Amino acid sequence: MINGMNMWKMLGMSIAVATDSYKASHAKQYPKKTRKVISHMVARGSTIAEYVLWYGIYYKLKAYLEGVVITKTDVDKAEKFWDAHFGYKVFDRKYWDYIVENCGGKLPIRIRAVKEGTKVKNHNVLMVVENTDDNCWWLTNFVETLLMKVWYPCTVATNSAEIRKTILQYLEETGTPEDIWFKCHDFGYRGVSSEETAAIGSSAHLLSFMGTDTVSGIFFAQEVYNTETMIGYSVPASEHSTITSWGREGEIEAFENMLDTYPEGIVACVSDSFHILEAMDKWGTLKHKIETRKGRLVVRPDSGDPARTDLAVIEKLGTIFGYSINAKGYKVLPDYIRVIQGDGVSRKSIAHILETLKNAGWSADNIGFGSGGKLLQDFNRDDFNFAIKCCEVDVDGEIRYIEKTPVEINENGELVFSFKTSKKGNMKLVKDGDNFRTVTALDPEYPDAVDEMEVIFDYGEILVHPKYDDIRARAVA
Repeated sequence: MINGMNMWKMLGMSIAVATDSYKASHAKQYPKKTRKVISHMVARGSTIAEYVLWYGIYYKLKAYLEGVVITKTDVDKAEKFWDAHFGYKVFDRKYWDYIVENCGGKLPIRIRAVKEGTKVKNHNVLMVVENTDDNCWWLTNFVETLLMKVWYPCTVATNSAEIRKTILQYLEETGTPEDIWFKCHDFGYRGVSSEETAAIGSSAHLLSFMGTDTVSGIFFAQEVYNTETMIGYSVPASEHSTITSWGREGEIEAFENMLDTYPEGIVACVSDSFHILEAMDKWGTLKHKIETRKGRLVVRPDSGDPARTDLAVIEKLGTIFGYSINAKGYKVLPDYIRVIQGDGVSRKSIAHILETLKNAGWSADNIGFGSGGKLLQDFNRDDFNFAIKCCEVDVDGEIRYIEKTPVEINENGELVFSFKTSKKGNMKLVKDGDNFRTVTALDPEYPDAVDEMEVIFDYGEILVHPKYDDIRARAVA
């Protein structure tokens, strides 16, 4: 089982120190007699998409919050750490001692969230967190730091969903939409910051595609998200070391070795080690072997301007191997040969490449994509402006609906309300036709509104155990 607690144990950490430093001082900053704090998570807007594909919260709960997560020994260590970290007494251990002694070391918080795999339009509530013990009002936003990291799988999942939408559009216009599942391959394993990042990010990408070389994402989905099926696939492929080791004069022997070593199935071969177009001529000398092989050769350019290079390669292959015109009027290489672009691949470059091929009369069937850093690593929380903000508090029985309403100076020197303005009052996410909208406790319809969020965590217990196959089905619906 992939478990983030293992890293905590290695570092000597616990939930009592797994937050931004300043949050260790917050318990005494709320109004006296505060007994409940309710906060909500929202994506406040993005240039990637108008929606968020919600994914990854179950892992955070299972890895870090489920069951007994704090002991007296942990509190002792936390007190020693915070005292040294701040240089004087800021941390008050009585708050954590209460959880150890009265809650059995389990966190008295309740979390509602939308079902994983659901696409929710930006500016709507995605998750609500609240304490369930009046003595733990401070806990709601203490765990914000940990819960906020769901931004990462959500962002990767949404970006890949947008890539899928882009490729599918071109396949519908020029080719075979049924091929979509293997049109964007995950090359991101080596380019991410950690093994956990690789596992989480790759599993998020696999909601939209089935091609991957980041195997940790498969194990993640199988172990964490309760699937026994193989959700990701790959093929034998060369890299520059395996080709250049034959020498420049031996490149054609390296190519032939690939065909002979793997006489069946799909095989991919990098072909730009020396001269990409000359390499196409070398593949041409192996034409009979390629044509009669029981499978498909996928040629990989790996340098140069992607759109121009791909078009040149495909046109060269068309000259050598021929092509047909499909029912949509676009040229398609023989089924036994294709191209994969694996360099400089992003959501934007994919659209540019496919548009270039379309304008030249070539079907999107001819090409697939492999993406690395732009698929798993090139993101941050501000890509969707994710935030967790307090929206309601109970102070000695008085319910206060609270919000953040900052005024900022725009580029014209005018005072305007910031996009960071938050919603106030407890919230429900309700269906509105095919979309969602947020209803707050101030809205007259709130009491009778049907909440699309469900309670997924309560007092240390995970109440919903989603299956990856169901999440994926929801994501591509």
